[in-house]
Amino acid sequence: MALNPVIAQITQRIIERSRPTREAYLAQMEAASLAQPGRAKLSCANWAHAFAASPAADKVRALDPNAPNLGIVSAYNDMLSAHQPLEEYPALIKEAAREAGATAQFAGGVPAMCDGVTQGRPGMELSLFSRDVIAMATAVALTHDAFDAAMYLGVCDKIVPGLVIGALAFSHLPAVFVPAGPMTSGLPNSEKARIRALYAEGKVGRDELLAAESASYHGPGTCTFYGTANTNQMLMELMGLHLPGSAFVHPNTPLRSALVKEAARRVAAVTHKGNEWIPVGRVIDEKAVVNGVVGLMATGGSTNLALHIVAMARAAGIILTLEDLDDISKAVPLLAKVYPNGSADVNHFQAAGGMAFVVRELLKAGMAHEDVLTIAGPGLSNYHQEPYLDGDELKWREGSETSLDEAILRPVENPFSKEGGLKLLAGNLGRGVIKISAVKPEHHVITAPAAVFQEQEDFIAAFKRGELDRDVVVVVRFQGPSANGMPELHNLSPSISVLLDRGHKVALVTDGRMSGASGKTPAAIHVTPEAAKGGPLAYVQDGDVITMNADTGELFIHVDEAELLARTPAPVPASKPGFGRELFSWMRHGVGAADAGASVLFA
Repeated sequence: MALNPVIAQITQRIIERSRPTREAYLAQMEAASLAQPGRAKLSCANWAHAFAASPAADKVRALDPNAPNLGIVSAYNDMLSAHQPLEEYPALIKEAAREAGATAQFAGGVPAMCDGVTQGRPGMELSLFSRDVIAMATAVALTHDAFDAAMYLGVCDKIVPGLVIGALAFSHLPAVFVPAGPMTSGLPNSEKARIRALYAEGKVGRDELLAAESASYHGPGTCTFYGTANTNQMLMELMGLHLPGSAFVHPNTPLRSALVKEAARRVAAVTHKGNEWIPVGRVIDEKAVVNGVVGLMATGGSTNLALHIVAMARAAGIILTLEDLDDISKAVPLLAKVYPNGSADVNHFQAAGGMAFVVRELLKAGMAHEDVLTIAGPGLSNYHQEPYLDGDELKWREGSETSLDEAILRPVENPFSKEGGLKLLAGNLGRGVIKISAVKPEHHVITAPAAVFQEQEDFIAAFKRGELDRDVVVVVRFQGPSANGMPELHNLSPSISVLLDRGHKVALVTDGRMSGASGKTPAAIHVTPEAAKGGPLAYVQDGDVITMNADTGELFIHVDEAELLARTPAPVPASKPGFGRELFSWMRHGVGAADAGASVLFA
């Protein structure tokens, strides 16, 4: 199928806009590739240090200039359910590397925090900034310059984007991303949301809430809703950094172990020492970035990726804008309904056809670029295959050509919506995004008086006092990256859901974040300029009438601009001490705007 003309036009404008920065990036990659590969450039003293603790057999193999050395960068810890399975991966990787005539070394670990644990807690103010810390830690791990390729072990939220940004700083090294897969299905997500809403109203106690949460999050693997972690896994498939079909295979299964070992063998085969060099700087190009955005829109993925994919693209010298995301969303149909966009979880999505079906449909409709380079070789069509075990042998076969459940996955001829999952909002309150794939059409447009809060705790207190039992636009400001690190405001969702269920017209407007787990809340998020930088949100007062129109992409306040700006802006709250927040003050001072990826690395 010929490429959709809208996708072609958007891709071309990204290429033109990015030409100077992309050319500089590629020149840097070529210069790095001209140096001797891997450990061959090390002096004898360097080499001795690098392999001092290695097994004798690896030391002998390291003397072979044609034996690739793989660097392992891992986000393992056993507090994150999605990362706990990564504990076993280095041993599998080293075994597979030896079988392939290579060596592998654990180059370094990167921090990995769980947004589920830190929701509503002080640590959430470090969450977004942890992405850039992970990128820098990845660079530290690889800076020994003893590697011919790298393997990146990570799954969740800020972790995969941070690893991608770090990997792209070593553009000449081949890269493969190795996930852990989702946990098995537990309590249905819709039932979990119902219990949360009842708790917000005081109709069930903490014991019932804890029982529901524990039944939902119950074992190793990613949380099963389609939030940022699982959106990351989709993205790694569409951008060609996974082995095909790797995203949603359960942890601690023979198939998952086989995929981990094959990832090591594959990346060892595509180093500069062989005939099939596939550096990550070539894999992540303008077409791969567009494919990632297309996948985000077609599957109704997490709003956090509106930040992360902009930053990831910038790490490869590619300038991506919110307008690009918005125009792609207008052109791409919504093919998936996975909680919070529907009732199914990612395991149901996988069973219905999963990524293989999505990739096939996007290529069939000309919505994605086929002519890309991936870790599996040339062509995105590699990714409408799925892995399986034939005895002990890992093989791939064509994935399902039809959806096995059209309540979860649909073909392009019969989508859930003609447009994708995210939309740009703009007006005299600034620019932001809204996730419309989870919001009912009757909630797309709202005009109501504002209720203004500086903290999500203040909103929750007002809700409990009954002050918000009406049509209202909830404004929560000073939640942007410069103010307090842009924490998730997921704790607002249960109370807003209750107000919606009572029949009120309710929306949220904030310069903070709401993840893909935030459900049916109509929310204008990531609003820039943020209040702490003098954005219009700093001038809003209780009772001001605000309109949010997701159909037309408008976000405005019904106050004359001169009158609005004549007001005294609300003072920026002082930074709160403790929980490591002092260590990140330089990031708050130096971070770029949300619509540019909210990064200190590219500010």
